[in-house]
Amino acid sequence: MKAVILAAGVGSRIRPLTNSSHKSLLPVKGVSILERMLQNIESEGITDIIIVTGYLANQIKTLVMNEFPKLKIAFVHNSRYENTNTGYSLLLTKELVGDSDFIKFDADVVFEQSVLKNLINNKNSNCLCIDTNIHLDKEEVKVALTKDGAISAVSKKLDPKNSHGESIGIEKISKEAGIILFEELSSLMIDDANHQEYYDDSYTTLVNKSVPFHAVDITGLRWVEIDTHEDYQRANS
Repeated sequence: MKAVILAAGVGSRIRPLTNSSHKSLLPVKGVSILERMLQNIESEGITDIIIVTGYLANQIKTLVMNEFPKLKIAFVHNSRYENTNTGYSLLLTKELVGDSDFIKFDADVVFEQSVLKNLINNKNSNCLCIDTNIHLDKEEVKVALTKDGAISAVSKKLDPKNSHGESIGIEKISKEAGIILFEELSSLMIDDANHQEYYDDSYTTLVNKSVPFHAVDITGLRWVEIDTHEDYQRANS
């Protein structure tokens, strides 16, 4: 199994903190977001890691090479990071992922190790970590579930009233689902108008193509997606 970390973004909503530092390198209780993420990944026995860089890429490379010399880390650079979004960045990992299962991480999520452990140990091949005890609004990536707990839709655009939780930005994808996911992203990104699309909507497309996805409920475990100054304060508290 490989790990894919999307770390290309500018982090504009948390400026000025990101004027001279990549958001994933901001310290939370003395340890940077990315460093804690890599520690958790390494602790679960995953050593093959792909990081998509963009904004301040050299800062990320320096930290990784200095602090994690034993990990096998490949970098892929999104040179269009200012004009693209997570769907485009994820597609860039296609060749490096190859014929492998992988876990995808958004680089701005702080989480305790048990979140990742629960995801890996889940018996289902394709899973999204969700928190059901959270206020859902337009900014959250919302998840809708069927009566038997399978995922029926994933998108920021979902109606909060018809959603059951928030996707926290950590997913397990099987090699079989990955092939279909990258095919979908490839078709989507042919049109420049789709370069600002998130990868999440492609999960819904996979579900509609009969690729089963399941929720891993991590409600009650500690995690924060850091988009705003308020998020950053909450993570440090």
